[in-house]
This record gives sequence, structure tokens and C-alpha cells, in this order.
Amino acid sequence: MAAISRADATWEGDLTSGGGRVKPESGAFPELPITWASRAERQHGKTSPEELIATAHAACYSMAFANGLAKAGHKPERLETKAEIEFVPGTGITTATLTVRGHIHGISEDEFQKLAEAAKEGCPVSQAMHGNVELRLHATLDHEH
Repeated sequence: MAAISRADATWEGDLTSGGGRVKPESGAFPELPITWASRAERQHGKTSPEELIATAHAACYSMAFANGLAKAGHKPERLETKAEIEFVPGTGITTATLTVRGHIHGISEDEFQKLAEAAKEGCPVSQAMHGNVELRLHATLDHEH
């Protein structure tokens, strides 16, 4: 059975001077304001579609990586993931960069990198962007335990 996620958006006015709101149906976070300026220039206090994609990508990747590590017999202590979505006005989303720092006991650097890359390819958000957006990964194994 498929899981359906829903959100609502309301927009008033034209692209450059208008504004709107987005809200997840789940209520997991409150309604968030959106504007063109927040998309093209990073306006504090307002979000953008790309920031919401980055949020989804960081969460999805972390879950996929944790799952891959567990299936390979490793127990991640902590994964810290940052996702960056590059938006070029007039072009669109060009790159998605994941940066992850893993705190995992008893894993080799090679296996860590292999599983980090597999999670990047296998995460459903990455798969949705595959072929349209350049996917990049920077994975660091924290050796300080």
C-alpha cells in the first residue's frame, strides 16, 4: 500500500511581489511563509521550495543510510546530514549536495564510503531527482568515539 504525503500552498499576487504559505497536512510543523525573494535571495524567516526539498533530502538520506548500515551489521550511533539544493533562477535546481558525518563503531572507512554512496543512490528523494539534478556526496567517518 502506498503512503501519500500531502501539503497545501496558497499564493497571492504575482511572482516577484506576491507571497504565500505552505502547510503540511500532518501538522508536523506550522504553516510557513514563502516568497520569491526567499527562493532567489535567501530571506530570513521565510522558506522556499528548494529549502523544503533540502529538508526532505536530508531526512530521507539519513534514514536510507541508517537502514543500509543496519543491514550490513553496523549500528550507527549518530548521522549528521546536511543537504544543499542549488537553485539558479531561469535554469532551475542544478545540484543536490549531501554532507554526512557518521559516528559508527567498528566500520572501515571503505565500507562507510560504500554504504554512504549506496544510500545516496537508493534514497527515494535522490531517486526522484536522478537524471535531472547532479547528486553530490561528502561523507566523513568520525573516528573520535
